[in-house]
Amino acid sequence: MQFASDNAGPAHPSVMDALLRANDSYALGYGNDTETETAVAAVREVFEAPEAEVFFVTTGTAANSIALSCLAQPWQTVFCSEMAHIHLDECGAPEFFTGGSKLTLVDAPGGCIDPGTLERAMATTGASGVHGVQPGPISLTQATECGTVYGLDHLRALCDVAHSHGQAVHMDGARIANALVQLGCSAADMSWRAGVDAVSFGATKNGCLGAEAVVIFDPDRARDFEFRRKRGGHLLSKHRYLAAQMMAYLQDDLWLRLAAQANEAAANLERALAQVPEFELAHPREANMLFAHAPRWLHRDLIAAGAVYAIWEGDLQGDDPDEPLLARLVCDWNASPENTAQFMALVRNVTSKRAEVRV
Repeated sequence: MQFASDNAGPAHPSVMDALLRANDSYALGYGNDTETETAVAAVREVFEAPEAEVFFVTTGTAANSIALSCLAQPWQTVFCSEMAHIHLDECGAPEFFTGGSKLTLVDAPGGCIDPGTLERAMATTGASGVHGVQPGPISLTQATECGTVYGLDHLRALCDVAHSHGQAVHMDGARIANALVQLGCSAADMSWRAGVDAVSFGATKNGCLGAEAVVIFDPDRARDFEFRRKRGGHLLSKHRYLAAQMMAYLQDDLWLRLAAQANEAAANLERALAQVPEFELAHPREANMLFAHAPRWLHRDLIAAGAVYAIWEGDLQGDDPDEPLLARLVCDWNASPENTAQFMALVRNVTSKRAEVRV
């Protein structure tokens, strides 16, 4: 009954096999190997962007932070959702790597920033001239931290706002494959064709052991990345192991098939939970995770019985047993129907026993 995070699941066997093959022989370090060259070409092909610069790192935090450092000046601010990973979960790394760029939080109901709200935020930033931070790039998360997905028209509208202010657009694509599967579009349609300037192309949450790619579509914007990556300690000497993971991930569209499995598992869970009166979905699920309110007593009993998921809002140890707490449940590529069935059997058992006690 594992729904804690798509970070908690295993790496795909194809990825592990690729690592073993990469371990069979010698190769030049720091990305000067044929595996890296091949993997870079594969990422460019996925994005239909032969001129794009592609860089591999081990974590999403490194991908986001170093990418933003190439797009923002220290005296600028990065506009992002109030729920953005770069704000809540990266320990100030974006501010550190950019040399001090602050983050301006934009209200994002359901995880998605509204273009009008972004326009107002950008238009009112920098009014005090040299005394205040100036408008900088925007960072969008796709799929969002709420499990929702920006549609293509929505993305284009946000990119138009940013570009009208002379600023770039970064996409935190930790779950980009899940969003692509949901929209049924191409990586190019959801990135540079919509106006996105740089993408953190996530793979770790969707079957890799630890590999992310930064894709910057304008080579001029990427000029500093190699130095910033090295200076920040994120250039691996045995770089071929990152490239091997990425090659296995992209081969024969494995990455899209794994994302489809994760999304379908989450859809099955959503349908099942919708039949339980004690659970109230916070918003529609559009990727591989969902959010639902349920009373404290139910969460306590489920977690005590072995269910693993996150309480997103509220205190599990609070006094009122009926107070609704918000839970996040995430399905990874390895989520099985049996996992959901076991969890739902536990939910039915716990709720029926509670009903008997109340009678």
